[in-house]
Amino acid sequence: MNSERIIKKYPNRRLYDTEVSRYITLSDVRALVMGGVSFKVVDTANDTDITRSILLQIMLEEESGGEPLFSAPMLAQIIRFYGGTLQGLFTRYLETALNLFAKQQQEVKGAWGDNPFDAMTRLTQKNVELWTELQDDLMRAAGFSLPGDRKKKDEDPS
Repeated sequence: MNSERIIKKYPNRRLYDTEVSRYITLSDVRALVMGGVSFKVVDTANDTDITRSILLQIMLEEESGGEPLFSAPMLAQIIRFYGGTLQGLFTRYLETALNLFAKQQQEVKGAWGDNPFDAMTRLTQKNVELWTELQDDLMRAAGFSLPGDRKKKDEDPS
């Protein structure tokens, strides 16, 4: 059994949710995203996966509808990474950063029962550790060696 929900996009541009057997709107798809539901959008004309395209449409609506998440300089900076040698590294960096941010958001929600200042201090310390690890991993992935790597290599008896 496939746990991924299938949404079909027909040539008339309507979206059909196969799980609930009805047509849905982009707002309904947004609700699925917000609910953490795993889904895939398939174009019925050629069976291609157009999930990214639909998600980008939702983002465009969100960006034009109120306080934007992305500034123009930020979007320009992202566009500059397309086709460059670091595109894959940048993609991994953004995905990892967003995952860390979401994880920390959950931790903050759970920690507010404590003293808020203590919770923020712990969160800040953890942030520094996580970002240091992320930067080290990205530097290694880009082919750079770090000072700590030499020590580990010298200590490793194998």
